[in-house]
Amino acid sequence: MRIDAHHHVWDLTVREQPWTEDIPLLHRSFTVGELRPALQAHRIDATVVVQTLPVEPETPELLHLATTDPHIAAVVGWAELTAPDLSDRLARLRELPGGSTLVGIRYGVQEEPSPDWLLRQDVRNGIKAVGMAGLVYELLVRPDQLAAAVQIVAHLPEVRFVLDHAGNPEIHPERLRPWTDQLSTLAACPNVAVKLSGLVTRTAPGNVTALRPYCDALLEILGPDRLIFGSDWPVCLLAADYNEVINVAEQVTIALSPHEKAAIFGTTAAAWYGIPT
Repeated sequence: MRIDAHHHVWDLTVREQPWTEDIPLLHRSFTVGELRPALQAHRIDATVVVQTLPVEPETPELLHLATTDPHIAAVVGWAELTAPDLSDRLARLRELPGGSTLVGIRYGVQEEPSPDWLLRQDVRNGIKAVGMAGLVYELLVRPDQLAAAVQIVAHLPEVRFVLDHAGNPEIHPERLRPWTDQLSTLAACPNVAVKLSGLVTRTAPGNVTALRPYCDALLEILGPDRLIFGSDWPVCLLAADYNEVINVAEQVTIALSPHEKAAIFGTTAAAWYGIPT
């Protein structure tokens, strides 16, 4: 099974996407139907659709979509992480149509001003509630928040984590070593996997040379069994179309064995999210 473990959809006729208003390329609706030809061309059997906005109605909509679309196998939704009744809210989501496809919760930590927001006690309690519900907590952080992400993963070994976009590193030779050091500390925690996603938008379009040291470091530090491919479509379109994203991922993994490639492009995601194969 080949899995794209990170993409988005949105419909501007249902809900505006304020963050795209100044990005003409993304300020329109995107559907799985538009993505499907690329999925079929690259033999992608299943996908994980990921929340976009911090609003409650979006997650039920994504769960419903998973009941009707043949490609969507799992949903990473949103919930108010610091809500006192978070456990009840998560239980209600699981009871909705498509609720069985809810595999994780993501909160846009990168929008929080503080680099240490993840270390707040109410946030920690919320992440524990996500773990107790049997869900993955998906980390979306800025580079200056990665240190706090590493700490929270270590502090909550009972929770399964996925780090989106390899922590959104700054792609620059002088920033490689600090990021590598943090990822090495993170890798010591067996309860976290990392998405090989979102990196094409961190540098100039088609600049595989700049990305390769980061991808090589991920492979060395974490290994294929803890790396998960995701396209980050349609956000990736800012730098590359779907074909190019797949091409970059295949270039940086070209030296791996078939088993190792299968892990990154599917079996690791299936295991981490509990997607039936």
